[in-house]
Amino acid sequence: MPTIHVSSLARLHDTVRQTGARHMITLINASTPFERPPSISAERHLYIGVSDIASPIDGHIMPGHAHVQTLLDFVKTWDQAHPLVIHCWAGISRSTAAAYITHCALSPDQNEAALARRLRKVSPSATPNPALIAAADDLLKRRGRMIAAIQSIGRGADAFEGTPFHFPAHDD
Repeated sequence: MPTIHVSSLARLHDTVRQTGARHMITLINASTPFERPPSISAERHLYIGVSDIASPIDGHIMPGHAHVQTLLDFVKTWDQAHPLVIHCWAGISRSTAAAYITHCALSPDQNEAALARRLRKVSPSATPNPALIAAADDLLKRRGRMIAAIQSIGRGADAFEGTPFHFPAHDD
């Protein structure tokens, strides 16, 4: 069963150390500097430089199909022997979308709505980026179910930074 942890950039190194993760996905603005934790090798790290936007804005990189396809290709190579950490700037939008997408990709029989409710339960501030969700819904051929599931949980609680959390594939 996949073990996924979500973190903000500020809590990234602590989260990787505490979880024993060996794989990591970074979704941050292309110009944001960051340092990969030493326990994560370059070949086990996916960097996706996208802005946290839902519609195009000049000077920003809109998340789209190519970004999600890169994410899907990476998670299919993850052996799941060690946890995966997914992070963005705040640990609220891009990273929670990527964690939800990862579970949908690795568990195609997973009920999208139940998974979205589980996401809300483990992260009150989660507000998955709708552009990433829409692209994944299309690529995974979920016929709008991922989009509807994420819309059903609504916007998360206001927060400057999300608290790192474990996002299980199934209820424990």
